[in-house]
Amino acid sequence: MPADRAMITAIRQELAQLADPERAAGMAAYMKSSMPYRGVPLPAVRKVVAAAAKAFPPADAEDLRDAATELWRSAEFREERYAAAALCSSKLARGDLRFLPFYCEIVSSGAWWDHVDDVAHRIAELLASHPDSMKPQIIRWSKDPDFWFRRLAIISQLQAKAKTDPDLLSATIGANLADPEFFIRKAIGWALRDYAKTNPSWVKAFVTEHIAELSPLSRREALKHLA
Repeated sequence: MPADRAMITAIRQELAQLADPERAAGMAAYMKSSMPYRGVPLPAVRKVVAAAAKAFPPADAEDLRDAATELWRSAEFREERYAAAALCSSKLARGDLRFLPFYCEIVSSGAWWDHVDDVAHRIAELLASHPDSMKPQIIRWSKDPDFWFRRLAIISQLQAKAKTDPDLLSATIGANLADPEFFIRKAIGWALRDYAKTNPSWVKAFVTEHIAELSPLSRREALKHLA
């Protein structure tokens, strides 16, 4: 059996062994998921993925991407999709633009905050490695008809700290100030709150400038830890 197939099989078998039906029902209800859960907590899913990737290491980045894509597309349980995304935290994948189509597939077909927020970490890595390619892409996402891509654009610099591009942050938020969608308003507040840890004066100035446009939720989140 090829290593990538063996890895996928190992992940599925281990997740099946860790299954907790009672926990699974609660997880599915919380996430409003039509895809069933095994009932395996996310930290445990990541441990399963790490062990399987070590036992059956992909030959290269393309093999890893293909395995992750197959696992995502053929998933029968939500944890298998979490596992597919977790494979992309490998050093083989970080900052590799060849994974971008797969990340876009996760966002478009996953279409829920757990998948989108996880992909945001991978987009941040791509932005750091390929700013000239990714900045225009993120700007395009900020205006996408699909609000999940717009959320992705807004939170694409979370935890970037001093490396945050404030112009990019301003552009992605500015394109969505009028959006009534809860997940967009929450993302705006989250992104501003995160950057306030590094540059509180910028965030205060941004909120002041856009005080009439920001939703109460976004304002409250943005200023949560500021005097």
